[in-house]
Amino acid sequence: MNEKIVADVWANWWPESFFEDYPPMWALYDRFSLQGRAALTIDDLIAEADAGGVNKILLSATAFPGSRMSNGAVADVIEKHPSLLFGCASVDPRSGMAAVHDLRHSVENFKFIALKLLPFLYDKPPNDAIYFPLYAACIDLGIPVLILTGHTAVQRPNITGRPEYLDDVALHFPELTIVAGHAGYPWTNELIALAWKHPNLYIDTSGHRPRHFSQELLRFLNSYGREKVLFGTGYPMMDYTGPLAEASALDLKPGVLKQFLGGNAARVIPGFAS
Repeated sequence: MNEKIVADVWANWWPESFFEDYPPMWALYDRFSLQGRAALTIDDLIAEADAGGVNKILLSATAFPGSRMSNGAVADVIEKHPSLLFGCASVDPRSGMAAVHDLRHSVENFKFIALKLLPFLYDKPPNDAIYFPLYAACIDLGIPVLILTGHTAVQRPNITGRPEYLDDVALHFPELTIVAGHAGYPWTNELIALAWKHPNLYIDTSGHRPRHFSQELLRFLNSYGREKVLFGTGYPMMDYTGPLAEASALDLKPGVLKQFLGGNAARVIPGFAS
């Protein structure tokens, strides 16, 4: 594939109905004066991606009881923009095998290319056995799992986001490709150590503007972790133009920016390169 890939590996399809169904997220957006970004349409996403030069977006709903969003709704959206939007499944692990069936259906029928888990929604850290059937299914389906790591921002306990839990997951499921979302902040150094330790564990920078990257994360990205860090935004929290301009301004060695913005994503998430 000769196309230069600029990929967002962590984007959420959160129309207004999502914020109505999950008030804690609306409270967060309201607190940081982001109300306007809680009412974006798919046309807004397409326009912002075009303005920023993004050509691959991994898009997911967020599964929780009472949500009107579903993997099917995401499938309807990405079907209209198949070269830009790629589906990422979201399931509630507390539903047992129903979650596994939903994941398999999303991959086999909707052509989704990853699974996203937000452990704080389920009050279980990612090394809990409740997730194991999903991890096994991801291995069988040949897709990565993206796991929110770090503090929650919304008013939920932070404990499920500690990177240390991923140590167990990576050890017990060495065939599973794991992408730790949100850079593990404020435990980024701990996550860096785990990404160095485990060949199957990667970091994405969603939720953090490049101008705010810690020196430790920049050092990792620019040296022995150059193949381990993926660009993400946490859309719709931020647009693309600003973060990508900031990424381009980072003092990175030759070739690192290209890997960070898309090359690593194409390798770690094979569906991007198909």
